[in-house]
Amino acid sequence: MFDDFDAPQLDRSVWLPHYLPAWSSLAETRASYLIHDSQLELSIPPEQGLWCPGEHQPPLRVSGMQTGNFSGPVGSTLGQQPFRDGVTVREGQEEFRGCLVDHGTVGMRASLYLSARSMASLWLVGFEDAPERSGELCVMEVFGRDVGPDHALVGMGFHAFRDPRLAEDFERVPLPIDVTEPHAYEVHWDGDEATFRVDGRVVRILDAPPQYPLQLMLAVFDFPEWPDDRAQGGAFVPTLSVDRVWAN
Repeated sequence: MFDDFDAPQLDRSVWLPHYLPAWSSLAETRASYLIHDSQLELSIPPEQGLWCPGEHQPPLRVSGMQTGNFSGPVGSTLGQQPFRDGVTVREGQEEFRGCLVDHGTVGMRASLYLSARSMASLWLVGFEDAPERSGELCVMEVFGRDVGPDHALVGMGFHAFRDPRLAEDFERVPLPIDVTEPHAYEVHWDGDEATFRVDGRVVRILDAPPQYPLQLMLAVFDFPEWPDDRAQGGAFVPTLSVDRVWAN
């Protein structure tokens, strides 16, 4: 899969423009996004509501897309990336397999516009048709509170969740980059190891990555209760501007 967003519309054979809708609904998890000038812009405008209000703590707003979707029936606990123990499906989801990868290279070239209360990320997670196929391979995660004009802490690594074979191993790596400028964030993995790169430079190498199909997750988040030095009366719009995404 290679998407440079040259087409005027989102490729719905690959992308579902919602964030974990099983725990809420498709209607309430729709992403705010635009495609223009060969860019995908995921954003969180001031009027966008909370995701799973009253359920998720801390409160958050999110515009996200994913290349897979799956859940059990309403009332079951079978779904992707449950955010707490015992959370149940509120809207059953049709199975969607837009792009699932079990090895290879996944990355994006993107610019991030974040305040101290927002973050953006590209990560891969198990399709989770079985609870143990739930591990996460995080390509990049950046919080606005961790960036400056010429530096950033870029998170990358593994989250085990309910995968007993995957070791938790996540680190925020200091890098001399301005995240508002386009940068390439990428991971390559096989049966033995995962190699994380930023702008082609190897940043981390980890052993024993997940060994089952993973879907891409792409999102920008806002945490309204966090202090925000760039709030500007609530007018600041966190934005993840993506030039291209690849998976091969």
